[in-house]
Amino acid sequence: MNDSEQSQTSEAEPGELGLVEWVDFVSEDTFDFENGGSIPGFTLRYETYGRLSESKDNAILICHALSGDQHAAGVYKLKDRKPGWWNNMIGPGKPFDTNRFFVIASNCLGGCQGSTGPGSINPETGEPFNLDFPVISILDMVRAQKRLIDHLGISKLYAVAGGSMGGMQVLQWMIEYPDMLDRALPMATTARQSAQAIAFNEVGRSAIVQDRDWHGGAYDPEAGPNVGLAVARMMAHITYLSEEGMEDKFGRARRTSEPSGAKGLFDVEFEVESYLRYQGASFVNRFDANTYLYFTKALDRFDLYKNGKLEESFKDVKAKTLVVGFTSDWLFPPQQNRDIVHALLRSGKIATYAEVSMSLGHDSFLVDAPELDALVRAFISQ
Repeated sequence: MNDSEQSQTSEAEPGELGLVEWVDFVSEDTFDFENGGSIPGFTLRYETYGRLSESKDNAILICHALSGDQHAAGVYKLKDRKPGWWNNMIGPGKPFDTNRFFVIASNCLGGCQGSTGPGSINPETGEPFNLDFPVISILDMVRAQKRLIDHLGISKLYAVAGGSMGGMQVLQWMIEYPDMLDRALPMATTARQSAQAIAFNEVGRSAIVQDRDWHGGAYDPEAGPNVGLAVARMMAHITYLSEEGMEDKFGRARRTSEPSGAKGLFDVEFEVESYLRYQGASFVNRFDANTYLYFTKALDRFDLYKNGKLEESFKDVKAKTLVVGFTSDWLFPPQQNRDIVHALLRSGKIATYAEVSMSLGHDSFLVDAPELDALVRAFISQ
């Protein structure tokens, strides 16, 4: 399939993309990392939805969060239980309207869903990179995406959008390639990782590296540090929710009656325990532990403040920007999102802040919500 053609491959329900497929972009040029080290080329796995216009002026780049990937919308098989992670936002007639726009989503460099990362084979050794993979940054992710956009023949993006780590990538796009995007839509994000967020990530990393099956990062992919990775996911997932949301969803509901004896006491008792264990167990089936380590370090080292002033980083920004925060997000609270807009305004840029009242915590940006839908639709349609 031609890269610029729609990746929809079947009849779909109204408003849905139906079957989609991924494509591999292979860059054969050496890639130098921000923090040192290089690799002799790389692969980015990506998907596209909609059709690129003849003038190539209708492309929107979607950037994923820590545990996301290139599969942002549609399904690979008709029997798939769940569509792509932002399916509620991407499709015919949706905020990122594929009747009008050509939407691109790629798995970040360093990822584990087809893009080159720690689990990929090092061509120089014939073995997985593991911890020989260079330290990756948000800037590296964006520079790799830039090669993909160049490959597609797109000189300017209509918009770049994403939440959480995806929002960090949006901010980096605004700074690194100011002439390449008209609109920027970062959500539930921050311009600098906080001490609390770093602390949560460190707990997750510690669970992984202390797992006896981690083996200094040189583990068998079929027998990796699954216990540690599951615990890391459980810990992180708590930060993606909110106290109110968890109370509404679980409260103190029990899965079992009163346990008998100490042995039963430490099995699953509460519904919230069952939920977290499910999140951990399912995560290890689709994610690589070393990628988790690398990506969380990229988050922790992300800091756009120059000499304590964020506006200095934004001095060359040209994109119209809408930053969306969520009232119940305690990982990247509303104030951190407002700070981005205030810095843009101090730099004389066109920027707007919108705050959505939802009880679902940090992951609110992933949820189908009328208020968020309307905000994105209005901004993209301007």
